[in-house]
Amino acid sequence: MKISGSAGQSALFVNSFRRFWPSALVMALVVLASNVLVNYPLNDWLVWGAITYPFAFLVTDVVNRHYGAAMARRVVLVGFTLGVLFSLFVDPRIAMASGTAFLVAQLLDVQLFDALRTRAWWIAPVLSTFVGAIVDTALFFSLAFAGSGAPWMQWAVGDLGVKWTVALVSLLPYRFIVGQLASAADPAP
Repeated sequence: MKISGSAGQSALFVNSFRRFWPSALVMALVVLASNVLVNYPLNDWLVWGAITYPFAFLVTDVVNRHYGAAMARRVVLVGFTLGVLFSLFVDPRIAMASGTAFLVAQLLDVQLFDALRTRAWWIAPVLSTFVGAIVDTALFFSLAFAGSGAPWMQWAVGDLGVKWTVALVSLLPYRFIVGQLASAADPAP
């Protein structure tokens, strides 16, 4: 039975809402957590935010693979907006640097992932994340910490290493989540 008219539009809206908002909220939480944790050095090479932020690439890539580039861009934009708004209360300079770096890097990740999506399953998430991580790291650390006296170049090197490592380790949950979403979308025979 096909639903038509306003009932069909309502069902479409609810379905779209259910797919979109959990991802956007997770993205916003990753941004907020990373912006708070970047203020706490782990050692001379890392800040705690380096541990949480790479999961933004995982969220973007899963959404891109399962729902497409348009949905991934919407998740990035809403996650960016919410994360930056919440972060403004924590540290405005970090919020602005994070927002700029996040928006540029994540939209680049979406574009590269989409261009590579037909290759082997692991190529798009790895290459798009590796390139996006370089852009994000360079923009964020130079905007957030240049002239502050903090060892931001060291932190940037450590941060990039963590992002690349998490990108490789995230292939396992990426493959699992995408597989689960695909099997949930396929009706049982």
